[in-house]
Amino acid sequence: MGINELKKNPKTAYLAGELERLNTAEEELRTLMTDEQMGELARTELESLNAQRTAVLLQAEAILRVDEEEEQFPNEAIIEVRAGAGGDEAGLFAHQLSEMYRKFAERQGWVFTVLDESKNSAGGYKEASFEIRGKDVYKKLRFEMGVHRVQRIPATEKQGRIHTSTASVAVMPVRKKHTLEINPADIEMEFSRAGGAGGQNVNKVETAVRIIHTPTGIAVRSQAERSQQRNRDRAMEILQAKLEMFKEEEDRKKFSGARKEQIGTADRSEKIRTYNFPQSRITDHRIKKSWHNMEAVMAGDLDDIAATLASTPVGA
Repeated sequence: MGINELKKNPKTAYLAGELERLNTAEEELRTLMTDEQMGELARTELESLNAQRTAVLLQAEAILRVDEEEEQFPNEAIIEVRAGAGGDEAGLFAHQLSEMYRKFAERQGWVFTVLDESKNSAGGYKEASFEIRGKDVYKKLRFEMGVHRVQRIPATEKQGRIHTSTASVAVMPVRKKHTLEINPADIEMEFSRAGGAGGQNVNKVETAVRIIHTPTGIAVRSQAERSQQRNRDRAMEILQAKLEMFKEEEDRKKFSGARKEQIGTADRSEKIRTYNFPQSRITDHRIKKSWHNMEAVMAGDLDDIAATLASTPVGA
């Protein structure tokens, strides 16, 4: 790695300065090595400088390695939960899944923020989006993406029949380095009053922001913040993450014959898991494994599922 590369990264800029200092000191020592009296001392000092340079380079490598891992598995993600087939029951399940992720985030010590939510008449979610920040967020949640299916007897079911409903989950990493640029001419913005709790300011001022990316038709909304500008920034973050995920999905489909994912296709339309409430059984179809601690999982105990998915190869 070169000094210029290290200077570009704020985390390694000081190490670049240290390497420059060592290089200057080495040049001065080499001029002394031809001197009979100072030569031996210069050689000894040169060995010390080389050891210091090695230590600095190793430190820089470690920092860049962590940066690379954080870029691949960032500590921030946007989760979007949407009701699927099943009417009101699907909306209730979408809400329950959202609560499961919120409680899991609390257990992990992460920050969970509601960005936008749209509820149905039964109190469930038509759709909702959340931002989660914390260590290993995307690494632990990336396998949650896909269609989740629930089998249970709804509270309104008088004959005791089991109903099947679905909800889809999208998990979008928020990376520091963007793989594509958004053309300002490609976006339209709408402003409205935010709904829900938040005080008088939320209800009187048009702080909620909706952004539409006209080439793809992708629309995002943020109403979590009290100011329009901050909601605009949040919405742009969500749009960036959605567009990059959209591009990754397109690339994955294009080159699917040449590459394999560890588990599944990471496609939001893939059915990944079934929650069978009467039998208190959760089955992940990608790895063909079941868990029988339904109550604990719905209360946020996803640790074992996340760890198993991360360590299980395809076809196991």
